[in-house]
Amino acid sequence: MTDLAVQIPETSRRLDAIDRKILMVLQEDASLSVAEIGDRVGLSSTPCWKRIQRLEADGVIIKRVALVDQNKIGLGISVFVSVESSDHSDAWLKRFAEAVSAMPEVMEFYRMAGDVDYMLRVVVADMQAYDVFYKKLISAVPLKNVTSRFAMEKIKSVTALPIPAVVAA
Repeated sequence: MTDLAVQIPETSRRLDAIDRKILMVLQEDASLSVAEIGDRVGLSSTPCWKRIQRLEADGVIIKRVALVDQNKIGLGISVFVSVESSDHSDAWLKRFAEAVSAMPEVMEFYRMAGDVDYMLRVVVADMQAYDVFYKKLISAVPLKNVTSRFAMEKIKSVTALPIPAVVAA
């Protein structure tokens, strides 16, 4: 078992109902003041701020960002790219992960179980931009197969994780 797998349950046990409320509020609007967050979760500013700092120090809150509408900045095409490899060595994976991680068009990158080895979510302006990306991808390392699926419509997209309720011991 990896260290990450061991740490996740420990972190979850330390989150009480108020921590979970803070996380729900911050996921909806991280620009709120500490006083506003405190009001929503039933705390004064100082204890609320200390909890937020602890959640950040524990790595529960990774960072706070602005969410940008991809269409309004000219990135109207979303592509889900499945990749299969004949080489499953650590050296190949390291080279592939470094190459893909350096590509700004790649929003998400996963190693998969099942009929494909890797899945990428890519955003580009148009088909020409995707072709440039595709050529860059296939020239990075040897690949067995690359399949591109173009999204026609985004039906649901959320960034807020469903925060599980506190489980009674």
